[in-house]
Order: sequence, then C-alpha cells, then structure tokens
Amino acid sequence: MARTADTAAGRERCRCLRWKGMFLETERDPLVPNPSDGLFWCVHTMNCLGPDGGVADPADCTPERSCYEKL
Repeated sequence: MARTADTAAGRERCRCLRWKGMFLETERDPLVPNPSDGLFWCVHTMNCLGPDGGVADPADCTPERSCYEKL
C-alpha cells in the first residue's frame, strides 16, 4: 500500500515536500484507486534526498529534521 503525502502517522507534512499528484488539475474520482506512486522530492535539492541527506518522504520529513518547514 502506497503512503499518502497528506499525512504520515497523523503528522503534518513538510512544506518543501513535493509529489507529482500536486500538479494534477482534476477532481478526485472515488471510483479510481489512488494513483500515488510513492515518489517524492524536496524543493531544496530537487531530488529524493533532502539537504540533510535524509530521504524526502512523508514519513521521514518530520519536525526533527533540520530542513523541516511547517506548512
């Protein structure tokens, strides 16, 4: 099961976390399964790793990281 980017274990996501679903300009169809491929990137580095070398992912981009920016 793919993780969603909205929250990870009830935490707010970092405002620098991006995923391609953010750029879809269509309404969500409840009959279609979530197309999330689980690929995320950080706006600081523009790749899958944050500036601290950690993975850019909803579960890992937490306030404990030095690069975290609250929404």
